[in-house]
Amino acid sequence: MRLAAIGASDVGRRRSHDEDAFLVMPEAGLFAVADGLGGHASGEVASRTAVDVLAGCLAGLRGPPDGRLREAFDLANERVNGLSQSDPELSGMGTTLVAALFSEEGPVAVAHVGDSRAYLFREGKLVRLTEDHSLLQDFIRQSRPTPEEIEAFPHKNVIVRALGMRETVEVDVSLVEVREGDLILLCSDGLFGMVDDESMAGILRREGAEILRANQQLVDAAIEAGGADNVTSLLVEIVEDF
Repeated sequence: MRLAAIGASDVGRRRSHDEDAFLVMPEAGLFAVADGLGGHASGEVASRTAVDVLAGCLAGLRGPPDGRLREAFDLANERVNGLSQSDPELSGMGTTLVAALFSEEGPVAVAHVGDSRAYLFREGKLVRLTEDHSLLQDFIRQSRPTPEEIEAFPHKNVIVRALGMRETVEVDVSLVEVREGDLILLCSDGLFGMVDDESMAGILRREGAEILRANQQLVDAAIEAGGADNVTSLLVEIVEDF
C-alpha cells in the first residue's frame, strides 16, 4: 500500500497558543491527531506526549494492527497520567487522541478517545468513522433531538472520556476496509465544530486529488468561519493498493 499524507494546525482566532498536535509517519503507516486539555501549557504537553508515545512505542509492539494500536493508546494514557500525577503544574491535564494505523495485511485500524474524529472520504461521500465521547453525543443518542435542540445544547464541548485523566481509559477501536483513491481525514473539533460535514465533503470533492491544497482549505474554512478553537486537519490518501 502506498500512502500520501499531509497535516496542518492553526492556533485559530481566539486562542493564544495551540494545544493540538499531530503525527505523520507514512513509513510506519501511522497517523494521529490530539487535542490537549488543561490550564496554562499543560494541554500542549498532554497532546504532544500522546503522539510522541505513539510514535516511539509502536515499532516494538506485536500482534494485529488493532491490538497494537490499543496497546499504544494504553501506554500513552499511562505516560500522560503519570506526568499529571507527578507534576503539580500539569495536574488534571488530558488529551483527545484519534489515530489510524495502516498495514499491508488488512484493513486500517482506527482508534480514538475523546471527540477528535476520523472520516472516510470515498467517491464524493464523507462518512464519519468515530463517535464522539461527549455529552452532546450522549444527548443525541439518548434523546434523538431536533437540529434546533442540538444547536441549543449548552454543553457541546464537554467530553466524557480523555487520555491521561485516569489510570486506565476505554479505547474505541475499529477496522476499516480501504481501497485505492480513498482519503482518511483525522481532525480536532476546531475543524468540524466550525465546518459541517457537507462543507468538508465539498472541499474534498473539489480538491481531494490535491491533498496539500485540500487540507489547507479545510483549515482555512474553519478559520474563516470564526476560528473559535485550535484547528488541526490531517489527510491520508491511499495512492496505490497493491
